[in-house]
Amino acid sequence: MSAGAPRIYVSCGEASGELQAVLLLERLTRVLPDLSVSGIGGARLRAAGARLRRDNRGWASMGPLSALAKIPKLLAIMWLETLALVRDPVELVLLVDFGAFNLRLAQSLRRLGYSAPIAYYFPPSAWLDREGTAREVARTSQPIVPFAHQRDFYRSLGIDAAYFGHPLASVIEERAPLPLPPAGGGTLALLPGSRPQELRYHLPRLFAATALLRRERPHLHAVLAAHDDEAAARLRAQAKAAGVEVVRGAHAALACADVALIASGTAVLEAALTGVPCAALYVLSEAQARIGRRVYRGRYITLPNLISGEEILPELLQERATPQALAAAAAELFEGAAAERMRERFRHMRLLLGTPRTLDDLAAYVQGLIA
Repeated sequence: MSAGAPRIYVSCGEASGELQAVLLLERLTRVLPDLSVSGIGGARLRAAGARLRRDNRGWASMGPLSALAKIPKLLAIMWLETLALVRDPVELVLLVDFGAFNLRLAQSLRRLGYSAPIAYYFPPSAWLDREGTAREVARTSQPIVPFAHQRDFYRSLGIDAAYFGHPLASVIEERAPLPLPPAGGGTLALLPGSRPQELRYHLPRLFAATALLRRERPHLHAVLAAHDDEAAARLRAQAKAAGVEVVRGAHAALACADVALIASGTAVLEAALTGVPCAALYVLSEAQARIGRRVYRGRYITLPNLISGEEILPELLQERATPQALAAAAAELFEGAAAERMRERFRHMRLLLGTPRTLDDLAAYVQGLIA
């Protein structure tokens, strides 16, 4: 171990995990200003002051079939990072989400005798209740879970999982409701996701739904959230042809939106906490969908519905995610009464999610792991 400034190695394989890592690191560096951070991430982690040992661009996959081609490369990187950490241990290895890579990284570290603390933030199988996965997470690392459901599942197995709530409850406040949009206008936010496969399956449906909505709302303004500047450049021509403005990030898209259509993921939770009425979609290839149905048999897939235990926003999945269905769901939410009913459900969900102190409590806990 280094005798100087404390060091953390962070591993996050995609955008949603990187967001959570950065939020935590920002709070952690307030109490540990000399903290040195390195690891696996992207532009957001680099901007937060981390030294990137590996760039995770292109790592994210949509379903097991699309992940197969990436396995050899990621497996090689996993072993190289394992060996580097064994040679030069840090005060804490912080794994964030991305179970297909990070759980194997934890396993390989322990297999080679790595004895320093490993914490797993947002560990896998939050909603699958997989006993074997949960026990393997606990065997190799300290689980830090963001959902009460996951905390209760770990505890039912006799596993002490740290739980403070979801960090977004600390950083996203409900905005003041916007005035009711004019009958022929309003602003629609389109959040298709960031993975290439998500853009492939979701964008045509979202653009077609926008065109249908404009039959009733000819002055509708639509904004498309791009993950980063590179994605914005790639999407701009396609969006312009559909009469859609491209903006950088979910926050910018949601800030001005009356209604949003969003690919299932963290962005749906951001919309709910912000108070933007929305409907969710998700589409996979038929082969991936068949695998998904075998693996997961829960009633819901979006975080607000899972947290609430009921459908507080529409989920339009696979064959149900037609442009007509998306347009109809959005059209209803442009009406004031329907929008306010959904916002009230979002407020109840917030109470179940965490507190304004969630990130502070979490940072204090992680600081204790480093000491």
